[in-house]
Amino acid sequence: MDFTSGHVSDQFGLASASDQRSAPRYTSLIRAAKLVCGQGEFVCVIRDVSSTGVSLRTFHALPTDVSIALELQNGETYELRQVRRNGFEASYRFLKPVPVERLIHENWNFPKRQLRLNLVMPLTISTLTQKANALSLNISQQGARVECDAVFAIDQNVRVYNDFVPEIRCKVRWRRDANYGLAFDNFFTLREFALLAARVQCPILLTEENQ
Repeated sequence: MDFTSGHVSDQFGLASASDQRSAPRYTSLIRAAKLVCGQGEFVCVIRDVSSTGVSLRTFHALPTDVSIALELQNGETYELRQVRRNGFEASYRFLKPVPVERLIHENWNFPKRQLRLNLVMPLTISTLTQKANALSLNISQQGARVECDAVFAIDQNVRVYNDFVPEIRCKVRWRRDANYGLAFDNFFTLREFALLAARVQCPILLTEENQ
């Protein structure tokens, strides 16, 4: 999800009054990103940001690692330190000042793509005539990159599934040696995608209301 146009507010709450004057807060900045830490990679939504800090929301309990970073869809990464949390929302301070305009507008050196998580998990790929073991290398709401020794044709229809993922119908979009790019027929919602990531990597972050 891309950001919506925002406006400047006078208060941030992460910095002193003088810092706030020099680092105005941009509100209504709604954009998907990911938190990266030792517990895994987790989907979050950026709520607002300044050059000194950022407010985020997740779809489950927040990761608890002290060392944590925010990674944007274009791959840029910013180290964070948590300063406040309330339920699934938290405020973080950047360890180094961030050029706000660069973060808001996200410079892209490559074609823009969906948020991807490096979720490594075993999968089964099946067709009408064969079934093969595979390993996911990364996954987005719309597709996945997998590694599999079996041979599938470009544009071939396949199905993937495991203990975490119900059967998903896909189409093979590209092949490079044993690596395949799969496009899902039905996309994950952002919430479904977030909960899948937590379930695979750190299920303790899921509460009863999320499951």
